[in-house]
Amino acid sequence: MPSHKIERITEDIHRELTAIFRELKDPRVQGGLISIVRVDVTNDLSYCTVFISAMEGMEKAKIAVEGLKSAGGFIRRELGLRLKIRHVPALLFRATDSIEYGASINKLLMDWKDGAEENGEDHDD
Repeated sequence: MPSHKIERITEDIHRELTAIFRELKDPRVQGGLISIVRVDVTNDLSYCTVFISAMEGMEKAKIAVEGLKSAGGFIRRELGLRLKIRHVPALLFRATDSIEYGASINKLLMDWKDGAEENGEDHDD
């Protein structure tokens, strides 16, 4: 299958999953800021791995993944109805700490910049 078709389907799945997640009533998924970091679809469209991150950290992401797994049938059915594709890939949810990691890097950079300004250094290029 041409790679541009896989890329388009991956983008479509990402977009629709974001909308479906907003509709879920499970408090494990709704409590806090949950984000889809990345979606990987296999070339034969058999599997779709969805990487989930939470602003509150890895533990919150793992709890959200449990909620998503329990709603997996509903999510997959909704995805099929919205995308109108013949075969909806099996959904695999994985927790990742990328939002938390990014926030910690941002904090380190801001702390470094504040420290540099206090010392009279100029690091803006």
